[in-house]
Amino acid sequence: MTNAVPRSIQDYLEQLRAALSGADPALIQDALYDAEEYLRGELHGHPDQSEEQILAAIATSYGAPEEVADAYRATEAKVQAALRTPRPAKRPSVLGRFFSVLSDPRAYASLFYLLMGLFTGIFYFTWVMAGSALSFGMLPLIIGIPFFLLFLGSVRMLSLVEGRIVETLLGVRMPRRPPHPGGSVPLFTRIKELLTDGRTWSTLFYMVLQLFLGILYFTMIIAWLAVALTLILSPLSHVWHSMIYINGPVVVSWFFWPLCVIAGILLLIALLHAVRAMGYVHGHIAKRLLVRLAD
Repeated sequence: MTNAVPRSIQDYLEQLRAALSGADPALIQDALYDAEEYLRGELHGHPDQSEEQILAAIATSYGAPEEVADAYRATEAKVQAALRTPRPAKRPSVLGRFFSVLSDPRAYASLFYLLMGLFTGIFYFTWVMAGSALSFGMLPLIIGIPFFLLFLGSVRMLSLVEGRIVETLLGVRMPRRPPHPGGSVPLFTRIKELLTDGRTWSTLFYMVLQLFLGILYFTMIIAWLAVALTLILSPLSHVWHSMIYINGPVVVSWFFWPLCVIAGILLLIALLHAVRAMGYVHGHIAKRLLVRLAD
């Protein structure tokens, strides 16, 4: 069933949102931003025409909401197929699937992201704590409220940057454009929407949470790597000191060297499986907290 011809930009956007129902929330946000940017640009470029006249003309150039939605779905499928990291071929045996992670680029990207999470977490946490303290400290002053709103806006922009990192390294679709600020929306309405939007506060929570998750990821990975590398390099202990120190001197016989090396290699492979799984989970946590779910 074809919807009625939209008579305003807001009407067009609502029809586009309805046509994209069921699509990825990040795709919906990008599509709405592009459509509103284009429509408001056309409106400003033709001040002598009404919104209804411009929308009627756009229906033949930019497309009706249903046509735009279909185009976005088709383009998204092609882009995702082109950007998707090649996965290793599925192996029929359990042993083959275990070792196949060595050729999976997503595992190494997840490892890099989780290690980097400590440093991005420190930055996000510092930004949020410093910004919150300064904002609430200056609220009694004239510049307090503008500073607080500017701080919330900066957090929104940081969330967009984090989303691009998450999409690149973890492969979870995130918004590539921010929500459009709108053209004729009154300033106080925009402020109200910013303060009542749950995503504003979930983004702040994510920035704080990232520090604790970053510490957890970094500590676990480094400890895991230390154990694995210690086992792999255990034969060299006799060259260096003739023993390995694990809570005191423990002599490792040459008979156990191959077993230690094999155990260390298996631990490294298991680590790649673990970080790939953690990267998948973290990506969906980020999406849940940073992306506005479709209405």
